[in-house]
Amino acid sequence: MFATMGQHPAMSAPDHARTRTITWSDPRILLDGLAGKSGLELLHAIVAGTLPQAPISETMSFALVAASAGETRFRCVPGEFLYNPHGSVHGGVAATLLDSCMGAAVMSTLDAESAYTTTQLSISLVRPILADSGELFADGKVVHRGGRLVTAEGKLTDGKGRLLAHGTTCCMILPRG
Repeated sequence: MFATMGQHPAMSAPDHARTRTITWSDPRILLDGLAGKSGLELLHAIVAGTLPQAPISETMSFALVAASAGETRFRCVPGEFLYNPHGSVHGGVAATLLDSCMGAAVMSTLDAESAYTTTQLSISLVRPILADSGELFADGKVVHRGGRLVTAEGKLTDGKGRLLAHGTTCCMILPRG
């Protein structure tokens, strides 16, 4: 059983407070922009800025910056707003970046009638990420494209090319809609 506690005094102290304002586009714009486009065409429109980044990108400070057939790259600038209680960026950020780059790599192989869903995700964290780690890059690449299942791998590195995390995914291809 957990005891319910009141708000921690440090949470309301003005000298401890930080503020971050986020703005995102209506997700329907992105969904409507998908109509009639292949996965790669959609990703190219996001990279070009003619369609917005997904709302999660704004929330977690990352963006799709490159896409080609079977490969994608996301860029993230970590900040302390992503910290866990241990004083480092939460592992869920690395997992989200890897899930995003691998899923987008799968999306880049889809035609205008197909969608995908993740069926399996495996992540290994190999080095801590800090607010001063600098730019991070999440690169996804399709390993195998079958008729119904696609596997992909991803690597998260810092600006010096050091590996921070890596992962694999399996996605199922479904009809859109």
